[in-house]
Amino acid sequence: MKGILGKKIGMTQVFNDDGEVIPVTVVKAGPCPVIQKKTEEVDGYSAVQLGFEDAKAFRVNKPVTGHFEKYGIEPKKYIKEFRLDGVEELETGDEVKVDTFSAGDKIDVTGTSKGKGFAGTVKRWNFSTGPKTHGSRNYRLPGSIGQSADPARVFKGKKMAGHMGREKVTVQNLEVVKVDLEKDVLLVKGSVPGPKKGLLTIEKAVK
Repeated sequence: MKGILGKKIGMTQVFNDDGEVIPVTVVKAGPCPVIQKKTEEVDGYSAVQLGFEDAKAFRVNKPVTGHFEKYGIEPKKYIKEFRLDGVEELETGDEVKVDTFSAGDKIDVTGTSKGKGFAGTVKRWNFSTGPKTHGSRNYRLPGSIGQSADPARVFKGKKMAGHMGREKVTVQNLEVVKVDLEKDVLLVKGSVPGPKKGLLTIEKAVK
């Protein structure tokens, strides 16, 4: 099983055997119980459904509560499905822990980036600013966004000011520096998307 759910704790640094400083992100990962197995015969594809973090009773509606009761598992705050081969090795109720990874593994980490609110084109798209001399006041304006007679419209996808951040972001090929099974903690080299306490999906690197 090469997939787990976790929560970003923050960043720190560790030293390797050569005394070099390595910036790491501390991730509280798992344990994630297997809620449901999906197989080729029944569902048409192989996958497992994992849960993470106990949910408060008043936050779980009746359909989701019934789903957990069907498999005899306490309701969880987060549910995520992982597509994989070899589902037969796992059973409902089994727990996936951080020891599914080991130091040196390459992983892909997916999270929701920090929200920046409404941002202009300079901040959002790295546009250049206008000239700050000869009487110009065009400092941070986007400039022309279209043509007049033909096609007389603004093309879809035009880079403009708007909501920035709070998007699904995946950082690929990060390295696992250390695995602490007792504390359910992963130390991941470098930074990962999102704020502290943000939900992360950690999977084996695809590249």
